[in-house]
Amino acid sequence: MVKRLINAQINSITLAAALVAVSSLISRVLGIFRDRILAGEFGAGDTLDVYFAAFRVPDMVYNLIVLGALSAGFIPIFTELLQKKDAKSCEVIQKGSHVVAWEFTNNLVNLLLIVLVGLSVVGLIFMPYLMKIIAPGFSAEKLSETIGLARIMLLSPIILGISGVAGGVLQSFKRFFVFSLSPIMYNVGIIIGALFFVPVWGVYGLAYGVVFGACLHLFIQLPAIFALGFRYRIYINLSSNKIRKIGRLMIPRLMSLGVVQINLLVITVIASILPSGSLSIFNLANNLAFFPIGIFGISFAVAAFPALSSYATNNELFIRTFSKTFRNILFFIVPSTVVLMTLKAQIVRVILGTGNFDWSDTILTLEVLEFFAISLFAQATVPLLARMFFALKDSKTPFFVGLGSAILNVFLSYYFSRKMGVAGLALAFSLASIFNFIFLWILLRVKAGYLDEGRILASVIKFSAAAVGCGIVIQFSKGLVVDYVDMDKLWGVLVQGGIASVFGLLAYLLLCYIFRSKELFHFFNVILRRFN
Repeated sequence: MVKRLINAQINSITLAAALVAVSSLISRVLGIFRDRILAGEFGAGDTLDVYFAAFRVPDMVYNLIVLGALSAGFIPIFTELLQKKDAKSCEVIQKGSHVVAWEFTNNLVNLLLIVLVGLSVVGLIFMPYLMKIIAPGFSAEKLSETIGLARIMLLSPIILGISGVAGGVLQSFKRFFVFSLSPIMYNVGIIIGALFFVPVWGVYGLAYGVVFGACLHLFIQLPAIFALGFRYRIYINLSSNKIRKIGRLMIPRLMSLGVVQINLLVITVIASILPSGSLSIFNLANNLAFFPIGIFGISFAVAAFPALSSYATNNELFIRTFSKTFRNILFFIVPSTVVLMTLKAQIVRVILGTGNFDWSDTILTLEVLEFFAISLFAQATVPLLARMFFALKDSKTPFFVGLGSAILNVFLSYYFSRKMGVAGLALAFSLASIFNFIFLWILLRVKAGYLDEGRILASVIKFSAAAVGCGIVIQFSKGLVVDYVDMDKLWGVLVQGGIASVFGLLAYLLLCYIFRSKELFHFFNVILRRFN
């Protein structure tokens, strides 16, 4: 049974997205549990500010190098190599199959290791100077702790680099089950660090937890790629046409990701100058807002990418796949936005309102979360729009659009933070995300000539009308429940929010059924077919 799950090939985009979404849900729930532990233990103060600031450099290395190489071209090129005449059918994988593809994989793994280890060594040496730039508002003591944590965390991008290649292989073979487990294991490692490493090593236990999570992220995927026929060997060929191709595609993608990282660095710099705890509040609220984005937006984009890469030369199938995936994302994101806006107080109080996370922290997090929520639709669909360009082997367009949105975010962050504090950073981020979405859509429309706008608009109208009903029912349900529970207790807030959200989502599904939403029926049909 376990072997069958590991080797199961999933060809349906919706089913693959559902599988990735379920695993993402579990991972996000674990992430919420992680944030609850961190908030309760440390509160929104200096310690969490240090933790989140220390993340910036290793996270930047991972995003620029690993994601830059993998998202730019690994899956399309690897998929192309799997279809070589000397490769056997993907249905029956044997040792020695796909020789060219495995050679290319080993080449990429070894080159990534060289680059990542080199950058980590440089980071270890120059970390004190980097942190003075990233967190200029930190005291000497906070800065020293941040440097120590960041140096430990530099191990994680090396491990995640190898794991990222393994994940790309599994996606190319459409083995989404094992791939979907890796983020769960990553969060498990961080939670173990918070619960068991911190009592031993203090705040540095958080950094060791991140490294441990990265190891689990890798180890869960290794058996699956070995079962597909991969065998590691030392092989480096800088003159490989495929590596050069990734290099060419990677440069604009690297610049695009660099823009995002600079964006985050600017936010970190500004937040470090704001009152203590501002950086923590921003990250905790962003994690809550990202919950539905990770489950639905990222899951569908990841699941659709191999198919989009295959259909890149068939415009009809390409646009049809995009339209279907885009509508499916919005089918889930629209009600998620309503739930987040109407139940933000209950969500923050239940998830973060414990221990040292006091009432003033809660109020500030509510304000920040509200501003994040207004751009959920954009944040959830931008990954799919970007992958449309990547499938067409165009990584320049997302870069220039991202650059424009980053520049806008920098100016808006500076302006709004002076007037609104950390809430202004969230507002600036949302406005820049919407800008990013609008221009990616316009340029994709120019490039493709047609994006099935009529069908998408019809679906959005149905979703929006159903979401209005959902919001009304939630507000009404909150008023009914409040008289029967103790709102000063955690269980009372949880019961009120839980009942209101259930009634609201049932109203949304009922209205979508009444409006004959194709996405609703398609989703249920896919699930029923799978069970049958």
